[in-house]
Amino acid sequence: MPEDGAADGDGHDADGSGHEPERDEFHHDPVGHAEAAAGTTVGELAAEYGAAGGGAATLHEAVDIYAEMLEDDVTTFVGLAGAMVPMGMRRIVAELIRDGHVDALVTTGANLTHDAIEAIGGKHHHGRSGHPEKSEREHDETLREEGVDRIYNVYLPQEHFALFESHLRDHVFPPLAEQGTVTIEELTAELGRANAEINEREDVEERAGIAAAAYENDVPIYCPAVQDSVLGIQAWIYNQTSDLTLDALGDMTGLNDLAHEADSSGALVVGGGVPKNFVLQTMLVAPDAYEYAVQLTMDPPHTGGLSGATLDEARSWGKLEPAARNVSVYADATITLPLLVAAAREKAGE
Repeated sequence: MPEDGAADGDGHDADGSGHEPERDEFHHDPVGHAEAAAGTTVGELAAEYGAAGGGAATLHEAVDIYAEMLEDDVTTFVGLAGAMVPMGMRRIVAELIRDGHVDALVTTGANLTHDAIEAIGGKHHHGRSGHPEKSEREHDETLREEGVDRIYNVYLPQEHFALFESHLRDHVFPPLAEQGTVTIEELTAELGRANAEINEREDVEERAGIAAAAYENDVPIYCPAVQDSVLGIQAWIYNQTSDLTLDALGDMTGLNDLAHEADSSGALVVGGGVPKNFVLQTMLVAPDAYEYAVQLTMDPPHTGGLSGATLDEARSWGKLEPAARNVSVYADATITLPLLVAAAREKAGE
């Protein structure tokens, strides 16, 4: 006989009434089945995701939250880590800046390096992560001999780095050296100015990109780990024979002032690492915290590392408001970022 309150094998309660048991957590909300018909827009597909479970449901929620962040009264901080520029996400970020959807960008020196390479005429190329007839080591040894750098399945000829280094020495660093000590934000602004100038003068087919868009629209770019990049290495080399010095702490003032002045704030965090933490920690010294936050990452949360940490965990630190709308989407950001942006912009009526 079933114990008191237990259901029998026919799904009935022990008293035979057919009433479902008391459930505090469960609510009747059956999973639907998404449709993907010919002609479906990205926004419509994201709406269909809302009927499903798993990662589809979290992406649907992310679109809903990010669409609210696109409103004019939300000050939006964007963290951009990973190889998003060489992997082909450059235009998406630049257009968000141009359309007024980024109030501050925190990114890596690597992304700024690759952005500048494209701005002045270099290109990244489709490659492969391995070779069918060689070991991975042999494959990369061949690329080294041929002067080609690999970023997973993307190739970059090393001569583009030489072009970038000349660009820095000839057009970016000299005016900064005249000032002596400058902030990293001032460095990224000067980089954007020079990228835009060369891009237009040389009539480069690819547009001037992220740093140029930020410079032209008065959007600050912060790069707190700039030393960890070719851009940083070249700044250090130039420092050896000039007065150019970077004041990393100087960037804290502008970013924190922006957080203090925001009536409502949101964070879009792509990847993890330093950009993620720099965006989130800003709220530790602001009177309020983020009301909206969306994270796109592939790192798992259970290791305790920053890059995979949930945004709910950030709430415990006071970086998100208790009632903040937030979601973490665990998937390849080169897949989720375009879907998120296109669907949110469609939902926002852009």
